[in-house]
Amino acid sequence: MPKQENIRNIAIIAHVDHGKTTLVDEMLKQGGIYRENQATVDRVMDSGDLERERGITILAKNTSIYYKDTKINIIDTPGHADFGGEVERILKMVNGVILLVDAAEGPMPQTRFVLQKALELGHKVIVAVNKVDKPDARVHEVMDEVLELLLDLDATDDQFNSPTVFCSGRQGTASYGPDEAGTDLVPLFETIVNYIDPPKGDENAPLQLLVSSIDYNEYVGRIAVGRIERGSIKVNQEVMICDYHDPEFKQKAKVVALYEYDGLGKNPIQTASAGEIVALSGIADITIGRTICAPDAVEALPFVKISEPTIEMTFAVNDSPFAGKEGKFVTSRNLRDRLEKELMKDVSLRVTEQGTDSFNVAGRGEMHLSILMETMRREGYEFSVSTPRVLTREIDGKLCEPIERMVADVPEDCMGAVIEKMGRRKGDLLGMTPVGNRYRLEFKVPSRGLFGYRSEFLTDTRGEGIMSSVLDSYAPMKGEIERRLVGSLIAFETGEACAYGLAAAQERGALFIGSGTPVYAGMVVGICSRNEDMTVNVCKKKQLTNMRAAGSDDAVRLITPRNYSLEQCLEFLADDELLECTPKSLRIRKRELDHGLRMRQLMKKRAQEQQ
Repeated sequence: MPKQENIRNIAIIAHVDHGKTTLVDEMLKQGGIYRENQATVDRVMDSGDLERERGITILAKNTSIYYKDTKINIIDTPGHADFGGEVERILKMVNGVILLVDAAEGPMPQTRFVLQKALELGHKVIVAVNKVDKPDARVHEVMDEVLELLLDLDATDDQFNSPTVFCSGRQGTASYGPDEAGTDLVPLFETIVNYIDPPKGDENAPLQLLVSSIDYNEYVGRIAVGRIERGSIKVNQEVMICDYHDPEFKQKAKVVALYEYDGLGKNPIQTASAGEIVALSGIADITIGRTICAPDAVEALPFVKISEPTIEMTFAVNDSPFAGKEGKFVTSRNLRDRLEKELMKDVSLRVTEQGTDSFNVAGRGEMHLSILMETMRREGYEFSVSTPRVLTREIDGKLCEPIERMVADVPEDCMGAVIEKMGRRKGDLLGMTPVGNRYRLEFKVPSRGLFGYRSEFLTDTRGEGIMSSVLDSYAPMKGEIERRLVGSLIAFETGEACAYGLAAAQERGALFIGSGTPVYAGMVVGICSRNEDMTVNVCKKKQLTNMRAAGSDDAVRLITPRNYSLEQCLEFLADDELLECTPKSLRIRKRELDHGLRMRQLMKKRAQEQQ
């Protein structure tokens, strides 16, 4: 076991796509983790299927390397604001952070959010300007922006004078100056060892360990991960579990197995002392935020209060005519068990039961919940979800809604379209900064104003725009926001879509389905070009009589249907629609499937509006 003065615990924080995971790859290679002839994988820390497909980090993960005789425990964190709960809880495990900033883009909203949390905990910061080899790098301006950000967040003098290292994660180089060419990552390792403090904790005091993360293994069950604040822990040791927010809670337990992080794996060990990040198994119902103590000194450690969720959706049992055909887990009990399992490891999720077969699931953003849905689909679950709703709060007697700080990098000729759309969605323009031949626009916009905007934004900027947002504050409700300017094309009857019916329907708008797709009455089969819903009969077949008019027998030409992803389906959903998620399909449907009942409800609504 390394001594306390030879341990450094750090987290790497950055905005999405600024190169955290690529830099960790190179740190592992140069930290001697791989054998000389061992095959290596790019972005090895992105171990989940979804992480690899999307090229983003979703879960915070631990690893460790050795530099000379110092063990450096590294935690790779997600860059999306929607997974901010993952970052907030692991900051208690570390003594310092590496703030990674793209040399072209500079600090972005998520950088501000996580850095603020790290500064509040008094952590030391190392600024790493990454991608300095990019042709559009503007290193000196980015350094000024980082200093402005530190001033803005009330950093202490020590934090403001943080050392800066200039890196190229892809090439695996680092240097002390912006104009020096690096050869390896030694400057970064040296800065970590010399600047970040080793953990402080009395090795001879009674045990105290805060659980900051939960891992799971089919064979040993739940694995608690955390840093030993003081004392030491041994295999087969009797311990007491307590909770800072629930003083009454006390539970006896026993440490069955103990592991340390070594490179990409975990090594079983017999004992560990203060300062080490360890994983331990044998405590069946351990959860994040609990403290593991010695039985003769039960003192709970305070756990960082995780920011509250901002949006919620209703997950319900699928009750469409096609229910149960494609999914393996379809009952409310299956759904409840799966959501409870997710709650154990995702601290920023909230689940409340609504009746017998539906649950309100609240999270940080659309992406936070859509990743959960995609994971459940892949596991064989079948369910339906409603449109996202913002969670309001009452502040000083006024109903307030969450406001996001949205930053968009757009080409100069697309600025007008973005500013106009943001105006319609009740967004206020805060600033406009030229960055090369592009502009960076900063807005404060209600969270519900961003629902369904991403695909419009990509259309308006011809796919060249980059947008990101993070929760800024709560403000009084801004009034009605029109989300959708188009209606839905709705199937009139249950059956199989055929080319003749689809050819007539595609003149009314864009279709989601092709020939041969099974449909049911009330299912949304496309986008109506007018701002109203329209019922179409896509199952209509050509009458095979012998009466024909000249020229009317031309071949039917169908336009390729639009294939929407899960996020795009959620963006498209109207308030009276549901998304049916199954392992094989995503279907949008009306809540009320019966055409006659829908028409009656519409007439009632119009009559009320006229009164």
